[in-house]
Amino acid sequence: MMSAASVVAPTGKLRVAIVVAAVPSPFFAGNGPDGRPQGVAVDLANALAQELAIPLDLAAYPNSGEITAAGVEGKWDVAAMPRDAEREKKFDFGPPYFIARSTYLVPPHSAIRSIDEVNRPGVRAVAILQTTTARSVARTAPLATLREVRSVDEWIALARSGEADALALSHDVLAAIAPQIPGSRILDGEFQSVGVCIVVPKGRAGALAVVSGFVEHAKASGLVRTALDRAGFPHAEVAPPANEAMRQRGSAA
Repeated sequence: MMSAASVVAPTGKLRVAIVVAAVPSPFFAGNGPDGRPQGVAVDLANALAQELAIPLDLAAYPNSGEITAAGVEGKWDVAAMPRDAEREKKFDFGPPYFIARSTYLVPPHSAIRSIDEVNRPGVRAVAILQTTTARSVARTAPLATLREVRSVDEWIALARSGEADALALSHDVLAAIAPQIPGSRILDGEFQSVGVCIVVPKGRAGALAVVSGFVEHAKASGLVRTALDRAGFPHAEVAPPANEAMRQRGSAA
């Protein structure tokens, strides 16, 4: 009988893909003082490697779109990413550990006051390349002109240079970025609410069962809450238990 470690990480190392960005979030890791990634995703990856009793091999990418491409090429065993229908074609998703709620940041002197006002001809919206957020912007604001960039650094540069009217990311990231763009405003509400989940390559049911159990225990034990607090996100929303999320989904149907 195969061990949980060999089911999840057949190479003998737990290869985990993470996003490392200039501005950390409950999803994005940042670089610590020693130059190594740190944050919620890193804490969870370390905890999973310890549970499996195997070495951790972190692979850093600038956005979740590039994690998706690397996963298709078989370059990782486990990753975290927002769930959407496009990615479900390529990977198997475990339960979410965090709920990301996305809105827009608008630059100083912008006339845009609400999310609905982004959906107008001539509005220049910017999102991170090939991400759930970018696809949601294209779907919810089809009249705007969408520009996709590779990293948060490029995103911030466009805001500072006046080449964007609305910048799309989660509330948590925007709250950290806004002070870097004096006079900018975060729009109330959300155009997207999505679970950030642990995922594995398609067709690995055993690995999915192992990581799903890990995530549920991490939420119930307070590990996720501790990781969010430690990273500086005390108000970030831990996803509900999987069975509760299913009940909520059913009651909303």
